[in-house]
Amino acid sequence: MSTNTPNRIAGKEISPSQKNWLDGFFAGFKDQGISFSDAASNSKNNPKKQKLIAEEKIKKTKNPFNAFSSLIKLAKKNLGPEKDDVFRFKWNGLFWLAPIHEGYMCRLRIPGGMINSNQLIELASISEDLAWGYLQITTRNNFQIRVIEPKDTPTLLRRIQDCGLHSRGAGADNLRNFTSNPTAGIDPYELIDVSPLINELAHTVINQPEFYDLPRKFNVSLDGGGIVGVAEDTNDIGLRAIRLKDPPKGHPLHGKVKGGVWFRLLIGGVTGHKEFAEDCGAICRPEDAVEIITALVKVYIQNGNRGNRGKARLVYLIKEWGNEKYIGKAQELLDGQLVNFDFSDPLFSELIENHEKPLIPHAHVGDHQQLQEGLSWLGVYIPVGILQSKEARLIAEVAKEFGTGDLRLTIFQNIIIPNIPRDRINAAREKLAGGGLATEISLIKGGTVACTGNQHCKFSSSDTKSHATEIVQYLDNRITLDKPINIHVTGCPHSCAQHYIGDIGLLACKVSLNKKDDPVEGYHIFIGGGFGPDKSRIGRQIFKSIPAGNSINQTIHAMLIAYLSKRKDKESFFEFTSRHNVDYLEKITNQILAETDSFAA
Repeated sequence: MSTNTPNRIAGKEISPSQKNWLDGFFAGFKDQGISFSDAASNSKNNPKKQKLIAEEKIKKTKNPFNAFSSLIKLAKKNLGPEKDDVFRFKWNGLFWLAPIHEGYMCRLRIPGGMINSNQLIELASISEDLAWGYLQITTRNNFQIRVIEPKDTPTLLRRIQDCGLHSRGAGADNLRNFTSNPTAGIDPYELIDVSPLINELAHTVINQPEFYDLPRKFNVSLDGGGIVGVAEDTNDIGLRAIRLKDPPKGHPLHGKVKGGVWFRLLIGGVTGHKEFAEDCGAICRPEDAVEIITALVKVYIQNGNRGNRGKARLVYLIKEWGNEKYIGKAQELLDGQLVNFDFSDPLFSELIENHEKPLIPHAHVGDHQQLQEGLSWLGVYIPVGILQSKEARLIAEVAKEFGTGDLRLTIFQNIIIPNIPRDRINAAREKLAGGGLATEISLIKGGTVACTGNQHCKFSSSDTKSHATEIVQYLDNRITLDKPINIHVTGCPHSCAQHYIGDIGLLACKVSLNKKDDPVEGYHIFIGGGFGPDKSRIGRQIFKSIPAGNSINQTIHAMLIAYLSKRKDKESFFEFTSRHNVDYLEKITNQILAETDSFAA
């Protein structure tokens, strides 16, 4: 192999002066036998370059965080974003709502949904001063504020930051709000309080630029095992707490694993694409969780698809590589923190202790005894997550007067007030009721969630929040359930309300009633979805193109009547639908619908 100075570099002949300089540079290498060619890249090891899509080109042209100066300039003229800045401004949590509105929606970052009364009061004031006077609770235990005029965006962001919150990286191709059990640290049945881990993860990401600019959005959730779930299996990465026994001598894990709380690692969830996060064959200790999550994210950042937005989520990288390769790449960035664990092998699964906890219907609403003696949490029902500013202030006041001023948002679009003494629960309930806020509701209301809908979102085909409210009211007046049910109403295939995982899921569509009139708003109906341990199931479509209003209300009513009349013992709706195929479920529903007396006003 030659150790001479090359005459050409990158196909171009070098000048005599350049050659003289290189002669000196390479002099130290010649004695060691190192040639210029040793430094050349091996083309066989270089991955094929992807043809970048529009969003990737926008990010490369200008770092989206560097577009903040453009935001300020436009605000001075009360103008909306120009072209590519529509995408860039999402890095600061600002979503341009045109053509629905000439204004922004601002999405915050509230890790684990943990907020305090003073912050909620300020958000209520911000919504009144700069927006439309209300807040929206999302299905990622977060807040959204809408509608904000361009001129008010700098003030909005400043006031949000001044109260200890922020919106940095809340949209576009970034790690989204981290979710966890809303009762973390106060749940008597949890295996571990995950709130410190959520905070550590949030601070790690916000302070390291490498965790922005992903190929696509990325969701992470931690479940500590409490009675209020968090749908961790619907996330790109979900950590689920388990308790292990000490492996006996002779066991493959003896000496590698100690008994206690570990996390089961689930990867690849995105239910809008009909995919749940699945076991990757590994477990980790809680103290290693953040480092492992960030390693998994780094592998995705480096290798995710940036040439096809429809195939850019983590699950598609896993489908291409397989779990073993993806986890192996993450292991290269770690120091053995991930432990191989085959959950399908009885030799391993027998190490998992049975985690017994009561099945409390919709424990995110109502009062429930905490881990701390003499204290309870009180879940407040917020219909489809719309919280008026005066209601927000009332909840904050109750949290201060009866609790410790702390609050928790849930993925079910409501708010929990923790740390209320048992002997003051009734007084807290009464004060909330005086402002029109309920803490005791039906098993239908407690599980109904809805996305933003076409009142504010250009992608939605229907007014989801209004229709969800109408459906709940209609059903509550006509039927009583003894088992909880989840109804998820979403406006488009993006599935922000996750229609595939509801006991009953509604996906908005346009319905043509005749050739003369314009199509009306309606829904496809899905049945039998679920989430969480032993319930991960994608709902099956049972009806197509049912018009909103009486038609959808009566159809769901008939489905519930059929369930109550045909179920075994007191099985849940999920258990009932799991036993039957769609044809049978459709048949018995249509039989009920034919009995018009069932739907008398």
